[in-house]
Amino acid sequence: MIKEFRDFILKGNMIDLAVGVIIGAAFGKVITEFTGVLLKTITAFAKVEEVGSVMIGAVDIGPLINSMISLLLVGFALFIVVKAYTTAKARFEKPAAPAGPPEPTAEEKLLAEIRDLLKSKA
Repeated sequence: MIKEFRDFILKGNMIDLAVGVIIGAAFGKVITEFTGVLLKTITAFAKVEEVGSVMIGAVDIGPLINSMISLLLVGFALFIVVKAYTTAKARFEKPAAPAGPPEPTAEEKLLAEIRDLLKSKA
């Protein structure tokens, strides 16, 4: 049962799906902040002064920068998790059996028969 659970967890499709959902959520936050900043820029009429915030004109872009940094940190953390996953998967997988020599083609078999016939007549 533990082996089956390990095989289920280490399936590549499930890991890919989880990474996609997490990155999608973080990217969604960036898009939300970007559209918020864009709408604020379009609708801003007065210059607002705030201490400790990043401003472009009358729009605070601090949350946008924060969400971009968050996206990068989430992406890096996921990279570390996926890297550890691939290392663990490689450790648990059985090595592939070495492939034998390829079977000769029909032409090679025919040429070998001709060679053998010529040797037997000589």
